[in-house]
Amino acid sequence: MVFMGSLKYPDENGFDAFLKKHGGSDNASTDCERTVFQFDVQRKYFKEALDRWAQFFIHPLMIRDAIDREVEAVDSEYQLARPSDANRKEMLFGSLARIGHPMGKFFWGNAETLKHEPKKNNIDTHARLREFWMRYYSAHYMTLVVQSKETLDTLEKWVTEIFSQIPNNGLPKPNFGHLTDPFDTPAFNKLYRVVPIRKIHALTITWALPPQQQHYRVKPLHYISWLVGHEGKGSILSYLRKKCWALALFGGNGETGFEQNSTYSVFSISITLTDEGYKHFYEVAHTVFQYLKMLQKLGPEKRIFEEIQKIEDNEFHYQEQTDPVEYVENMCENMQLYPLQDFLTGDQLLFEYKPEVIAEALNQLVPQKANLVLLSGANEGKCDLKEKWFGTQYSMEDVENSWAELWKSNFELNPDLHLPAENKYIATDFMLKAFDCPETEYPVKIVNTPQGCLWYKKDNKFKIPKAYIRFHLISPLIQKSAANVVLFDIFVNILTHNLAEPAYEADVAQLEYKLVAGEHGLIIRVKGFNHKLPLLFQLIIDYLAEFNSTPAVFTMITEQLKKTYFNILIKPETLAKDVRLLILEYARWSMIDKYRALMDGLSLESLLSFVKEFKSQLFVEGLVQGNVTSTESVDFLKYVVDKLNFRPLEQEMSVQFQVVELPSGHHLCKVKALNKGDANSEVTVYYQSGTRSLKEYTLMELLVMHMEEPCFDFLRTKQTLGYHVYPTCRNTSGILGFSVTVGTQATKYNSEVVDKKIEEFLSSFEEKIANLSEDAFNTQVTALIKLKECEDTHLGEEVDRNWNEVVTQQYLFDRLAHEIEALKSFSKSDLVNWFKAHRGPGSKTLSVHVVGFGKYELEEDAIPCGEDSNSACEVMQLTYLPTSPLLVDSTIPITDIRAFTSTLNLLPYHKIVK
Repeated sequence: MVFMGSLKYPDENGFDAFLKKHGGSDNASTDCERTVFQFDVQRKYFKEALDRWAQFFIHPLMIRDAIDREVEAVDSEYQLARPSDANRKEMLFGSLARIGHPMGKFFWGNAETLKHEPKKNNIDTHARLREFWMRYYSAHYMTLVVQSKETLDTLEKWVTEIFSQIPNNGLPKPNFGHLTDPFDTPAFNKLYRVVPIRKIHALTITWALPPQQQHYRVKPLHYISWLVGHEGKGSILSYLRKKCWALALFGGNGETGFEQNSTYSVFSISITLTDEGYKHFYEVAHTVFQYLKMLQKLGPEKRIFEEIQKIEDNEFHYQEQTDPVEYVENMCENMQLYPLQDFLTGDQLLFEYKPEVIAEALNQLVPQKANLVLLSGANEGKCDLKEKWFGTQYSMEDVENSWAELWKSNFELNPDLHLPAENKYIATDFMLKAFDCPETEYPVKIVNTPQGCLWYKKDNKFKIPKAYIRFHLISPLIQKSAANVVLFDIFVNILTHNLAEPAYEADVAQLEYKLVAGEHGLIIRVKGFNHKLPLLFQLIIDYLAEFNSTPAVFTMITEQLKKTYFNILIKPETLAKDVRLLILEYARWSMIDKYRALMDGLSLESLLSFVKEFKSQLFVEGLVQGNVTSTESVDFLKYVVDKLNFRPLEQEMSVQFQVVELPSGHHLCKVKALNKGDANSEVTVYYQSGTRSLKEYTLMELLVMHMEEPCFDFLRTKQTLGYHVYPTCRNTSGILGFSVTVGTQATKYNSEVVDKKIEEFLSSFEEKIANLSEDAFNTQVTALIKLKECEDTHLGEEVDRNWNEVVTQQYLFDRLAHEIEALKSFSKSDLVNWFKAHRGPGSKTLSVHVVGFGKYELEEDAIPCGEDSNSACEVMQLTYLPTSPLLVDSTIPITDIRAFTSTLNLLPYHKIVK
């Protein structure tokens, strides 16, 4: 509400419009004990933006009639949050707090609590809002951070001038510190079975500790979670993986306001279980308790503390700049938490070793004080309780007697569990290397053979002892069938599983790696301190060369992949993307095709023969950047080629799909969402443009930028259709287009009504840009140019951009310069004509609706929310829905995607490079 106009700047969406015009953005987030507001904008307009922003806190209007619309936005956010297991689990956990303790509050808010209930009880929401603002929006509770290239003196002058008007109510700062032990209740130390939305088995063990914030110089929970979450030899996860009981484990405190505040701190350990692990969940919990007991017996170890300290020190000392808006947000919060001298370091560094502080936290992590939550679809039907706000089904029971007795006793330790050995991946050489070839502005191809090529650029801008290595192992085998795509996924998942333990030490020492199953090849990404990076890279290639799998691991990974696919399909936004791309990209296999191929069953033999064939014939493309010489870089490619010993591809292959040419007219594909209990619908209207030049792509980007703020204002602020509302510039395998997306709820709107509203918006937008002044047009162009001229804050940003050129085989490393050139040549009439050309009678439009469950959607067999489980067979196919009278005359229905696309022309392969 404070964003919606102030006395000095009364325009309701004035601030957002001002920022959009000058290439800026803003956001705000609420937490349990604080709210953070942040924005960024072009430097030239920083002072004016600060003044407009400060008025939120000096004299916001908070107009009564805007309240109802903003309540709708809050309600939409709540509806979007409902199908998330993380949010549901958090809400359930909070409900276990002592009666009247703030941890038990409803943290989301919805139409019920902000509109209907207050009306019933004669509470004036507007008055309460003003009261809240008077009590909490007071200058002496606030911290402010501004960052700019202006001088500090200038910034100080501006801040004093602009912000000194913020009122101070003189009241002592609200404090919850006296409300300790929120979870000191019998209900806490029990076993809770929960029915999740996604397909997953997970066990979470949680302890509620006294607030730990004051121990930030020691960070006891960081020390404990470092050991508990370790994945190397002797760790909990290493043991559970060998048993094929668990796939992942993370432990510790997320440092959100919910997990750490002035009343308590949480310590939790979450384990993703396999089907087998679910059956043995008590043994899994016992393994965790054995590990903790081992730590309690040994007591804190200085060697381990110093290792963590060293890693954090290195990371801090050689850190790269972060995105300025994230940085000021982080600092602003740190100022609330730490004394002045630790504002910059308090959240990251370990300052002093105090074994007694660590031991005190560690000794509380005993079975008797633990809360156990077991998530599994298998709990369906056994859960008789329902959480009030999210409707989560759960049950509460005592821990099984035999286990409870064992855990009270002095149980035996597990000999397989021990502390990690010394880490051989911690960097000690931070020297910057000299150039061994001429310096270049963009990557250069330094190796080119039939088997592969390598792009290289030595860093001379950021001057940090880090490097980035990226490789793309391209193979035509992957897209041959849906079964192949799935086998490739299984292969990458098993390879990642096999590497988890040996590569964990490197991961801890801030050497990061990721293996990605790309559409046309295996992508290997490695980054970190260059000193020990080659060791990690070679380890990955060795495991790839000697790939193998046991039947148990194969079963475990395929079971997990079924859940992953299923979880993607039940989300309306991911299903909508899948449907859209299935229509547009001709040879693509849909997620449903993949899910079917996986459910039909694949064998370990078929996997091993697929991998053998994959490794026998490849084209390998790499990019190396950072503190590395060209000689060292060549060795990376050489290592891959020598180790895998493959044949070159018979012919060059394209790393993109061919795209269909949509026929003229407005086509509509309406499908039912696949999660019965989910009200969320997703509506996307896509306009296809075609094989376009770089100049035209840039014009499309400019158009979408012009559209962002009016789109939000019309579809969200005024029409309150949903929380997520946005236009996008689309490059689909080289074919240009644009789209407008709205996430709505079937409990509020019919998807076709939303589609009509998008059309209404686009018509009004056409008028809006036709009436644009030359001045306003030029301002927007300048804003986009400034965004493209904005220098990279860290090496990773530059590498990402260059890698995108390599992985898509476009190689236009100076793309931004070309785009800026193009922007300088546009006039307002270019923009208006371009938009009109896409809207006329010949326009090629595709609407994709994923329709949720609710009263505004026709349901022949309406099933009340959440009563029915999602069975696997329902996810095996799309249910096409008929068009209602609303759009029946203006659209052409698609009721079978494959039949529709098989009649269409294919556009030629195209890249936006000229």
